[in-house]
Amino acid sequence: MNAIEIQGLTKIYKGKKRATVAALKDLNLSIMQGEVFGYLGPNGAGKSTTIKTLMGLVKPTSGSAKIMGANISARDARSHVGYLPENPAFYDFLSAEEYLEFVGRTFLLSGPRLKEKQEETLRLLELWDDRKRPIRSYSKGMVQRVGLAQVLIHDPDVYILDEPMSGLDPLGRALVKSILLDLKARGKCVFFSTHIISDVETVCDRVGIILKGELQSVDSVERIMAEGIEGYTVVVSTKAGETKKYSVVSDQLSDFLASMSVEGNQVKLVEPTRKHLEDFFLSIVKEKSA
Repeated sequence: MNAIEIQGLTKIYKGKKRATVAALKDLNLSIMQGEVFGYLGPNGAGKSTTIKTLMGLVKPTSGSAKIMGANISARDARSHVGYLPENPAFYDFLSAEEYLEFVGRTFLLSGPRLKEKQEETLRLLELWDDRKRPIRSYSKGMVQRVGLAQVLIHDPDVYILDEPMSGLDPLGRALVKSILLDLKARGKCVFFSTHIISDVETVCDRVGIILKGELQSVDSVERIMAEGIEGYTVVVSTKAGETKKYSVVSDQLSDFLASMSVEGNQVKLVEPTRKHLEDFFLSIVKEKSA
């Protein structure tokens, strides 16, 4: 069973003068348990509409979706999910500790188990020392970490995150990436949208690109990066004791390494130079916008 299964999902909004806007067009997507899936697209592409539809906040015009086998229209589907909206809002007069108690009780946690999960989550998100301060006194990055804390506290099977790195400094982003990798190692499913393409390269198994409501590409990050190799940087230690660096195109690498060996030089490093995922994303955007 896939963690998330989307079939023919379509959402059409009615605008002024009977105009219609197709926010999603016949979206089909399957995401496995134990997979981290990155969802990329420019503003207005349909990322947040997809996520809100999965969470039951937007009713689809047609099509269906399931989370852990339960239809998204059923309450049971959301019991499996930890959800972070794009712009999380909280009862800001509460402290982080109080808010997590509220969320935990919503998911039927209580007693020592709830207290244990509160402390574990607050420490993980580096909010423990500030746990009793009202959320209104937090920085934007701290508020984002409260949002992630309420996602984690009930240890769901599926994590649906809309721009989880938004507002975080480099240390906060590194922390979140390590959490996502830990969730993957524990067999959880993570589906997240982002504008930070380098984060997708680091943590994702697959990536989907959506433009104007249509899914344009779904592929493994590993394959995209492997096919994007343009050449190699080779570092060589010469017989004279010098260290030299060479740029070698892909189809000449074998001949170059053989020539270095014949000349008695020692190859210290062979490193691929490749297109980044950002180049792949931009090429699709330009192709479909042409």
